[in-house]
Order: sequence, then structure tokens, then C-alpha cells
Amino acid sequence: MQLLFVRPEIKAPSGLPMRSILTSYLIGKNFEKHESSLHTSPIATILCSDSKQSMYCQMLCALLQRKEVVCVGSVFGSTLVQAIRFFEDYWKELCSNIRRGQLSACISDTGCINSLSMILNKPNPELADLIEDICNAKSWEGIIKKLWPGTKCIDAIVTGSMAQYIPMLEFYCGGLPLVSKYYASSEGLLGINLKPLSKPCDTCYTLVPNMAYFEFLPVHENNEEERSKKEVIEVVDLVNVKLGQCYELVVTTFIGLYRYKVGDILKVTGYHNNAPQFQFVRRKDAFLSIDSEKTAEDELAEGILQAKLFVGQFQLQLVDYTSAVDISLIPGHCTLFWELKMEGSSKSPELSPSIIEECCYIVEQSLNFVYRASRMGNSIGPLEIRMVKHGTFDALIDFSVSKGSSVSQYKTPRCIKLEEALKILNSRVVGRYFSQQLPGYKKLNK
Repeated sequence: MQLLFVRPEIKAPSGLPMRSILTSYLIGKNFEKHESSLHTSPIATILCSDSKQSMYCQMLCALLQRKEVVCVGSVFGSTLVQAIRFFEDYWKELCSNIRRGQLSACISDTGCINSLSMILNKPNPELADLIEDICNAKSWEGIIKKLWPGTKCIDAIVTGSMAQYIPMLEFYCGGLPLVSKYYASSEGLLGINLKPLSKPCDTCYTLVPNMAYFEFLPVHENNEEERSKKEVIEVVDLVNVKLGQCYELVVTTFIGLYRYKVGDILKVTGYHNNAPQFQFVRRKDAFLSIDSEKTAEDELAEGILQAKLFVGQFQLQLVDYTSAVDISLIPGHCTLFWELKMEGSSKSPELSPSIIEECCYIVEQSLNFVYRASRMGNSIGPLEIRMVKHGTFDALIDFSVSKGSSVSQYKTPRCIKLEEALKILNSRVVGRYFSQQLPGYKKLNK
């Protein structure tokens, strides 16, 4: 059971088609000929452009073939968590389909209907009763193992920004190992995990030298900004990397990329024979990451600037702001904490929801293409602005000083990850507003 989804193809200004690397793979003849038979999902359900219909049909197929499933997964851990939350909303309807042997009328995609007619071809009340008993249990802990008892592992990328989903996956999977099999990017399949049963925190990848020519730029985590200003940076070959050192990955590929910076920061953690093994540390300049997108601080700052110009028309001033990732809802979304005041006054203003909702849209429309495409594909939820009361960021300063920070050197962190700091912010929230529009593929003009 591998939950896979395509994203819509779009046109570049030149007229050339553009699509994600995964979509290109899934619509290719090689996948249909050699890979699709290994999945519980018929090819038509995977290629369905409606993500909700695709998810519904793929989940239904997996339930109907529950005894044949030996692995449950998706490309990213976030997608698997999203699927479980989707199942929480639709399990009763899915059971009804199985009990009656009929597909719900809400499924309108012809390919999905035709594919399901081959699998959902008779009533199965026994299976429906079994699934209902599992789902009606007091707790859903270990539900993946209960629904698909033959499952041996969870196959999904849970390193890097996906690590935030590990606790939820561990809760639902009932002790099954979380396996990140490979290290890949749009530039190609770069490395493999030779110890797939290792803990997620210990996952490391061995780069495959015939996939690309690998070079490395040394990264000094405590002084990266200063290092980046140097005119000459020493490039290190694969055989000369040092244990414990962090590097930015550079590749030269067969398709024509020459000394291309992938943007990943890797750390040398060991060796397999003489081949260095790397642990994914983070994206270079990554600031916020919810799904597969990476939002840099300067991107968010540009979006905030556009929103500030907008609220200025209403005599509103942004006192300060910060951001956080919220995965309490699925799909996860970006949250901004804003403190606003009226011009010439320190008091919190009376706010029109439509104004702040428009700010949410302005910020989203200013972000990068991958973020906007993910929003269009519903793998990222609407951006949220949480309005906080007057003095909230002063309280944040007091908290930081109490932990040893210097007032003179304090800078408001533009991304908050510390739980105690988030509690301070959330305890002072006076209003919550969400973007009411989907951002387009075209970026907002400055």
C-alpha cells in the first residue's frame, strides 16, 4: 500500500509543460509496466487529478486487499499522516461501500469508477464489520497494524523537515519500523539507506557515486554567514570529506547540471567500506517547511512587507511578528503571530476579518512556487495569522532574557520552534484568521 498522487501539469511562459519529478515518474510507461502491479492502488486511482477522490479510492482499495498488504507508505511522512486523518473522517462511508459492494456517488472520476468496479464487485459485510470494530475502539493507537496485519514496516521519508511527523506515525503504526529507504531530489536519486531498520534519528545515506559527480562545500554551522561571504570556498571531493563535518552538496549530473548546489546540508556520520555516509541535517537557508516545500526567511519577509503595505491603508502598523509550523491540523500549515496597533496609538485595534484574511493571501502569494503548488494540491493548509495582544513580544523578550539571552543582542526570532515560547504566544492570541483564497501559480508582482 503506497499512497501516491500526481499534481497538475502547468505551462511555463514559453509554453513548455512543467510538472513535478514524481508526477513525471508516475505517468511514465515504466511505472505502469513494472511498478503499478506492486501496489494496492490501481494506476487510474493514482493518476486521478482530484486528490480527495484519489485518496478515497486508494484507501478503499487498500482495505479491500488488507491481507495482501506487507508495507504501508507514501513518499513523505506528512502524506501518510494526512491519509490517516482523512480515514478518520471517511471510515464510516468506506465501510458502507464495502458492506454494500457499491462505490459512493461522490466519486465521479471515470478512471476511478472503472478501476474500483473490478475490485469492489460484491458486498462484504464481514470485512465491513471487522473494520468498524477496529475503528470504534477507544484509541486508534497502532491502527495501521490492526487494519493491515501483515504490514512489516512504514515506508516514508521521515528525515529533515519530515521528522516533525515521527511522533504521530509512531502512535498510529503500533511499533512498526519507520523506514527511509533513499535520499533523492529533483536532481536525481543520490543515496540509499543501507540500514533501513535503524531509528529515524540515526538514518544515514550512502551516496551512489555513479548517479552523479559529488562535491562538497564545507559548512561551519556556527559561522556559516561569515563563511558565505568569502570569495574563495574550498571544494572537497567525496573521498576527502571529514567525519563529523557538515557540507553543502554540489552535483554534476549526466543531464547537464554542472557544479549545481542542491541546497542540502549533510553531515558525515560514518563509512561503508570506504564510502562516506551522510545524515541529512537541513536545507540551506530553510526557514519553514511543512511538506516538501522550503521557505526561506527572506521570502517570508518579502511577503510580510507586502502585507504591511496593505494594512497601512487602514492606519494599521505591524509592531512585530514571528512564525511557526502547525501540524495539529492535517494538512499542516504556516502560522504567523502578529501584533498590530493603530497609527499614533499603542492600543490593539478593532480588526475587520476580511483585512487580515487578505493579508494571509498576500503573504502566500509572495512565497515560492513549490509552496504555492503544494497549496493548490492541498498538501499544505491555508496560511493562518494569529493576532496577539499588546505587549506579547515584550513578554517574549522577557522569556529569552530569563533563559540567558542579552537584551542588547536580542532579535525577535522569525521562526519559533521552542515549545515554551509558543505557549507564551498562544496564550495571548486574541484572534485567528485563515487565507480564504488559493494562491495562484504566478507569483505576486512587487
